[in-house]
Amino acid sequence: MGEKASVAVWKDDKAKMDAFITDLMAKMTLDEKIGQLDLQSGIMANTGSLVNYEYEDWVAEGKVGSIFNNFTYERAYPLQKRAVEESRLGIPIIIGHDIIHGHKTIFPQSLGEVASWDLEVARLGAEIAAKEATADGIMWTFAPMADLVRDPRWGRVSEAPGEDVYLATKMSVARVQGFQGDDLASPTTMAATAKHFVGYGLSQGGRDYHSTDISEHELWTQQMPPFKAMVDAGVATFMTSFNDLNGIPASGSKYLLTDVLRDQWGFEGFVVTDYTAVNELVPHGYARDDKHAAEIAFNAGADMDMVGKSYMDYMAELVEEGKVSMEKIDHSVRLILEMKWRLGLFEDPYRYFDKERADRDILTAENLELARDAARKSAVLLKNDNAALPLALDDINSIALIGPLADNKKDMIGNWAGAGDRRKQPVSLKEGLEARLGDNVTINYAQGATYAHLHAEGDTSPHVGIRSVGRDVIGKPAHAKMIKEAVKAAKKSDVIVLAIGEEQRMSGEAASRVEITLPGTQRELMEELKKLGKPMVGVLFSGRPNDLSWEHQNLDAILHAWYPGTSGGHAISDLLVGDFSPSGKLPMTFPRSVGQIPLYYNMKNTGRPYNAENPNQRQEHYKSRYDDSPNSPLYAFGHGLSYADFQYGEVKLSSDHLKMDGELTVSVDVTNAGKHAGEEVVQLYTRQMVGSVTRPVQELKGFQKVNFAAGETKTITFTLTAEDLSFYRADMSWGAEAGDFQVMVGTASDNVQRLPFKLVD
Repeated sequence: MGEKASVAVWKDDKAKMDAFITDLMAKMTLDEKIGQLDLQSGIMANTGSLVNYEYEDWVAEGKVGSIFNNFTYERAYPLQKRAVEESRLGIPIIIGHDIIHGHKTIFPQSLGEVASWDLEVARLGAEIAAKEATADGIMWTFAPMADLVRDPRWGRVSEAPGEDVYLATKMSVARVQGFQGDDLASPTTMAATAKHFVGYGLSQGGRDYHSTDISEHELWTQQMPPFKAMVDAGVATFMTSFNDLNGIPASGSKYLLTDVLRDQWGFEGFVVTDYTAVNELVPHGYARDDKHAAEIAFNAGADMDMVGKSYMDYMAELVEEGKVSMEKIDHSVRLILEMKWRLGLFEDPYRYFDKERADRDILTAENLELARDAARKSAVLLKNDNAALPLALDDINSIALIGPLADNKKDMIGNWAGAGDRRKQPVSLKEGLEARLGDNVTINYAQGATYAHLHAEGDTSPHVGIRSVGRDVIGKPAHAKMIKEAVKAAKKSDVIVLAIGEEQRMSGEAASRVEITLPGTQRELMEELKKLGKPMVGVLFSGRPNDLSWEHQNLDAILHAWYPGTSGGHAISDLLVGDFSPSGKLPMTFPRSVGQIPLYYNMKNTGRPYNAENPNQRQEHYKSRYDDSPNSPLYAFGHGLSYADFQYGEVKLSSDHLKMDGELTVSVDVTNAGKHAGEEVVQLYTRQMVGSVTRPVQELKGFQKVNFAAGETKTITFTLTAEDLSFYRADMSWGAEAGDFQVMVGTASDNVQRLPFKLVD
């Protein structure tokens, strides 16, 4: 198995740590040991349905070993002080929080950050988040989330790494490295959590917390690799997932939590359940009651119970009854105490509580500028007809800035935004454009639409969109007034910039949607503005792939900004006016219709594949296709345009065959033939033509994000080996199979050059 994570990354003095913890555990009562297995929520954030308000007293009594949703010097320091000075043995607590894409300086929403295809953006975003969070008394984050997802109806796509296992793995490891650095004991780094283990991203129907049914090949080929890579990168903790996987709830799966994670992968950190996931084994129909649930989850390998108190309430009884062994208790307690040692808490329990650091390290000008750069690199230019973008400022005197996200701060930072301020700190698009344009261009602003749905006066029927913070409907008079104001602003402007999308709480946990078109009255607004015949540019803010079929047909350009973060308004303004060129690429496929879901680029072929280009359509009738839609997506995985003009030369291979112990070099000359500098993500895919199990039509195997000056040519080179072509074969062994392959290189999954080669023994 090789060198284990704790040796390679955690820099343990194992002998010294073992001696200290052995001595400490010898002094602990059973109740004190059980206390280390409990995690409770504070009240500074609402991330679940249950809070046990006695948690502060429990900390002082040694009944709780860790806390989350309780931070800042003023709130967290006194709590740690109670743990250290009032509990019998003075064992410090770990303080955690959901630091997902920033603490107070918020970086782009996680899916948007993946759209940067930039590993340094991901690593640096996590590093800044850790630096800020640890200055506020937080030493543990519940990130990165590595759940592969193919259904944009699922709200948590906003927190996910997209649909591709290779990209997700690279980004997840970069985030672990950013959070943890090269020393967990540093007061500016924090313990990361690999979540959710495993299969949560394939929840049936795109409905949160739902079941998953995943074949063994799918599980090991697509779902497991990011988690294994995070173990190898030294991730400190794992979190169980809410779903049942093939009939066994993940939080009670010995196969996942012990057989795979511990015995096969050698993970040495501890496992925490998700919020009340132990208790939820009961409604799953897998446990009779909470006591039975505690027995199942703990014996399966879940070391720490989040919030639900099942371990606190029943573990002593389970030990007394012989249903849980003291050996297992001691093992889990040791894992948790080891992590406290690695975080430096036994050396100095107050190392993360420094008021001067909070003033010095949080929301600094440098952090805000790095967040601005990340937002620029994450935005994806989906469409740009007639060079509608960048805005031709020499020819424009006025801009109509219209839409519910135009003069909007709270939605800029998206969901799961840590301790981010929604009211004052974020820069809206309106503020960003005003700062950039000054008095040179007049901005005519109108809100024009809301996320709310139009209803007739007196209509009391239920409406879609009730998550829109209580504004699920809007009356016709108010709607008509808003449209009128928007049309007036547009008529006196040269170009219309639409700030459209979703309210941030329309994605995230427990925010699944059956419709993924733009909500509320936005379509009616755009239809009215379209009648004016003026150029219309859409800036889209959302946390998921939306159905943009209408917008694609009717807008001249679409820039997907995701939720760009604290500095978002400045970043998107930089792109709109051409100070920077968009360089993001889609990490998920965008469907033409919700009826195509699930839709992803690396599907397998069928026995009756449809050839959309076949002129003899009658012969194509009995094929895998729709009667009322093309099979193809609206925007493919890897798609993203630029203001630069990237032209690819002929792809070249060093040979037409690759030996099992050899290398194959793939190269291509890329030229920026345009007038704008820009970054291009050069993408490498392969296809195995015949296998012992059916193989995907494409698999991402490499990418490089490269900066080009105007007129510059660079040679981009990739190296392929047999390991890159390996997979889980029919007998579930890992390896490559000799045979015919294709290599594909290009600017998107649907825009590549293809060359054949052979893998030979």
